[in-house]
Amino acid sequence: MTDANGIEMTKNLTQKVNLGCGNGCYSDIFMIPDVSPWVLQVVVGYGSNTTTTAITVTRSMKRLKSGELIMSEEFINITLDNLENEHLCCAIADKKHQCGVVAKKKWMKDRIPEGHIFRKLDEKGKIFIEYAPLEMSWVPVNGKNYIYIYCLWVSGSFKGKGYAKSLVEYCIADARKQGKSGVCILSSKKKKPFLSEKRFMLKYGFEVVDNIGEYELLALSFDGILPMFSESVKQDKIKSDDLTIYYGTQCPYIPNCVEQINNYCNDNGIPLNLIAVDTLEKAKDVPCVFNNWAVFYKGEFKTLHLLNEGYLKKMIGE
Repeated sequence: MTDANGIEMTKNLTQKVNLGCGNGCYSDIFMIPDVSPWVLQVVVGYGSNTTTTAITVTRSMKRLKSGELIMSEEFINITLDNLENEHLCCAIADKKHQCGVVAKKKWMKDRIPEGHIFRKLDEKGKIFIEYAPLEMSWVPVNGKNYIYIYCLWVSGSFKGKGYAKSLVEYCIADARKQGKSGVCILSSKKKKPFLSEKRFMLKYGFEVVDNIGEYELLALSFDGILPMFSESVKQDKIKSDDLTIYYGTQCPYIPNCVEQINNYCNDNGIPLNLIAVDTLEKAKDVPCVFNNWAVFYKGEFKTLHLLNEGYLKKMIGE
């Protein structure tokens, strides 16, 4: 079949869809190949009347199902060339986190030349994996020739569609291609916010190779070499009784969290010590497990959970 301009079209899907014109409304969908952005010819009919229209479709929309555009597995990697124009998934539309996005992009600009990878689905959603060579990863984990996964996140309506599987498999394949000894990630015995679920990672051959309390270092080794937590992690305590937070700038949510906690502590007379982890050396020497954020209170390590005012009240018992 050809369109009005004689361009060959490939019939992609024919089905009844609800286009808002009542019962009997139908459409035939045809895709014009080799056109970017892709264009769909939509033949819409009601009774004996039919019309043909064209819809410009983004690069990740390829087919219709139950009247809705279904997203394809169109992934992209953030590079120095596209960093400024691409969103970073975590804080797409929330204005209060935009300063965090700016800080994150500034941090990434220095990390990408070191081998830092941020791979995401080309959609407006939280579907991404972020990883880097372990030697250059801002976490208190040591090991030779490993990849460290900072974050694996698939949320909302994108869950259950195989995106996490695709992202993990990409990372593992990339590590093998680079001749790495394996891949590792921070997890926990029980599921926790902001950490990848242990049960999911075990499906891909990851094993517990080190632990401190309820937190675990998981690794998939290709050659028997294993990573481990830094010696500093075993301290798990500090001398100060003040509320103490170690924080980085990698996560876009952190600047807003710091602002909320700082304001609340000032208003309520709570001693607060904010420690910026702003170098690789500092990150490797944090006195607890750390993945951008770590909280101590009364000398004891409490959580990796990002704090807002409500969570802080609960934690300190107010």
